[in-house]
Amino acid sequence: MNNLHEPMYIFVGMLGVTDIALATTIMPKMLGIFWFHVPEVYFDSCLLQMWLIHSFQCIESGILLAMALDRYVAICYPLRHGAIFTHQLVTQIGAVVTLRAAILVAPCLVLIKCQFQFYHTTIISHSYCEHMAIVKLAAENVRVNKIYGLFVAFTVAGFDLTFITLSYIHAF
Repeated sequence: MNNLHEPMYIFVGMLGVTDIALATTIMPKMLGIFWFHVPEVYFDSCLLQMWLIHSFQCIESGILLAMALDRYVAICYPLRHGAIFTHQLVTQIGAVVTLRAAILVAPCLVLIKCQFQFYHTTIISHSYCEHMAIVKLAAENVRVNKIYGLFVAFTVAGFDLTFITLSYIHAF
């Protein structure tokens, strides 16, 4: 990579793909409601949709962190930028960000599935699946999921936001 901006363009492309994928996880259910008048979301579909939504949000956060790292290297070490940010490294960063998102979000959904396997009603009346729709199915036994969900959200957001901020403060 000879250009200082090439990795940034790749990361912006990754963000675009992630945004399109995030929109496609919500859109089919909304179209089903408006076109076919099917307001229910089945529990397993809801869990899959929730996993996709939260994974894509975590991927976006990781890509923003990678963009901040790229700009840090471009500003502080412009002569070595091409040697550091190779196509292989950018690909590995994308893979790690995606894997991190999938691994961090999955345990929460496994806990939800295990806790709600004995409930009779598994139909949720919302345009897309969300935590509160699942919590309304049963009020008890959700403390573990709430704590784990908050831990994941604050860990990912706090970690990424802290390092993004440090990157830009140190660069300027």
